[in-house]
Amino acid sequence: MFDFDKFTQYSKPGPRYTSYPTALEFNDAFGYEAYLAKLHAQHPKSSLSLYFHLPFCKNACYFCGCNVVFTSKEDKKERYIDYLLREMEILSKHIDTSRPVIQLHFGGGTPTFFDADQLGRIIAAIKSHFKNFTDDAEISCEIDPRHIDEAQMKVMSDAGFNRVSFGIQDFDEKVQVAVHRVQPYEITKAAMDLARKYNMVSVNVDLIYGLPYQSLETFKKTLELSVSLDPDRFAVFNYAHVPWLKKTMRKIDETTLPTPAEKLSIMRYTIDYMESCGYKMIGMDHFAKPQDELFLAIEKGELHRNFQGYTTKGGADLIGVGLTSIGEGSDYYAQNFKEMEAYEGAIDAGKLPYERGVALNEDDRIRQYVIMELMSNFKLDIGRFESLFEVKFATYFADALEALKPFANDELVTITPASIECSLTGTLLIRNIAMAFDAYMHVHAKSDKTFSKTV
Repeated sequence: MFDFDKFTQYSKPGPRYTSYPTALEFNDAFGYEAYLAKLHAQHPKSSLSLYFHLPFCKNACYFCGCNVVFTSKEDKKERYIDYLLREMEILSKHIDTSRPVIQLHFGGGTPTFFDADQLGRIIAAIKSHFKNFTDDAEISCEIDPRHIDEAQMKVMSDAGFNRVSFGIQDFDEKVQVAVHRVQPYEITKAAMDLARKYNMVSVNVDLIYGLPYQSLETFKKTLELSVSLDPDRFAVFNYAHVPWLKKTMRKIDETTLPTPAEKLSIMRYTIDYMESCGYKMIGMDHFAKPQDELFLAIEKGELHRNFQGYTTKGGADLIGVGLTSIGEGSDYYAQNFKEMEAYEGAIDAGKLPYERGVALNEDDRIRQYVIMELMSNFKLDIGRFESLFEVKFATYFADALEALKPFANDELVTITPASIECSLTGTLLIRNIAMAFDAYMHVHAKSDKTFSKTV
């Protein structure tokens, strides 16, 4: 059902569009006072989505593109907790913390590198400020199976956590050694059993293809072992090798990376295998059981996308807390300091640790809507768009429609006066399709060291 010959023709660097404008457009022209004004202007009844960045890892995984601090010192973790709590105190002066919280996510780093007592203190502080969690709030945590025990899982379960995401990446030992993350199946199975014991409603696992020494045959085994764990969702990511951005990636021997043809064969097999095991594909890199709310949302055209990935919880103001965290409002993005010294210095001065961001103009908001609709639901209702923004789509986006003609000719998208809709193969190229609507792409188009490749 997928035309992989057409698919491979479109490989080029492009954003993953967890935001629009992308983080490359964040700047210090959107200053601290302007950011505070945006916080104060939020609607008093709008919902909140909270993201807490817990940045510490004991060791480096060479494939990782996250913002991480490597340490084995307990005092660093204790110090960070103190600053998180102080940041929340300052934050509570600038937003109404009684607003309903519909989403809370712990990301990292390795959130469970903090022990049960430390996690409990962080959660208690959060709930002392944000008391209005909705009954159906999505409360989730990213977990490294090598760093989880029963006491930690119990703390999260008692606090209402209902979703966990386990990083697997690959079960082949040679691959694991090459990326500096040795994680036997038995350790991952034990973590999965704990999640089920403590009634996590949804369990996700992450895999990556394109890692050193991977082949179709080795990845087949990884898929079989992963499916045997019976997760509710899979995220199967194409490894983004960007050593010019992430120093740890320079430790990977590029001659050991699978060829584009091998990666394509892995992707093709993964789609077929997941379908045969009862999982349905959601967009470019996610699979879920047919009864999963993500799959149900995409059928209704109600899926959303933010810095926390695909979600059914749209429309909330995202507040980022902690080192390098990103927040999002209806017309802005805001990011905290990436360096610990600057992060702590701001809090010591009684200020939020805000570093940079971007205020969206009307054109940004129009393009953001189109790009996020396509990225989330792989179709755009043009009539709905025109009623929201009171502009004529075909006129406003004449250049984008022209750029999409090759995609339409290749039957990757169907364009009518009423809608734009991706074919199955088109969903795999959704980043390419979204780029047609990106007003900033011309600035970055000539550089092959800005974004990872779409294929």
